[in-house]
Amino acid sequence: MEGPTASQGAAAGDTPDAPLVRPVSRIVLLDPDDRILLLHGFEPARPAERWWFTPGGGLEGTETREEAARRELAEETGITGAVLGPVLWKRRCAFPFDGRRWEQDEWYYLGRTDRTVTDTGGQTDLERRSVSGLRWWTSEELSASHETVYPTRLAELLRRLLDEGPPDAPVLLETDRV
Repeated sequence: MEGPTASQGAAAGDTPDAPLVRPVSRIVLLDPDDRILLLHGFEPARPAERWWFTPGGGLEGTETREEAARRELAEETGITGAVLGPVLWKRRCAFPFDGRRWEQDEWYYLGRTDRTVTDTGGQTDLERRSVSGLRWWTSEELSASHETVYPTRLAELLRRLLDEGPPDAPVLLETDRV
């Protein structure tokens, strides 16, 4: 149930009763020690509802998914210059967030960076109201955590990625509907 980030506006023709599917790019960002960067989010109206999620958000204008992934990473974390790899996973999800229903088509890119210092100064207003921090996680820490993390099974997916490398083609993840 991670909330939308950056491109927050409703898509053309979007109504609360019939939302359009929002194209989203996300990054599975790994540092030199194979730790993954996750953001800690919450529902603005219910701050006790918390979860971890990968950086990313909706496409703006005519940008490509890769361009959106790079822009979102810079806005949300201050990290630029990450080396993007292949699309690892794709998933559809639907969830309520910040007073509306979101339907998303998410692509997860592999990203590598040497930079581990983050800067949240570029976050949007909604991100500042719904993201409480960022953290680098080891695969072991993620596997041992009892906190909610999206996409579902991220610990297992990360372990497989680290053990086997990127898949030959994007893996379709189960649809998450909340």
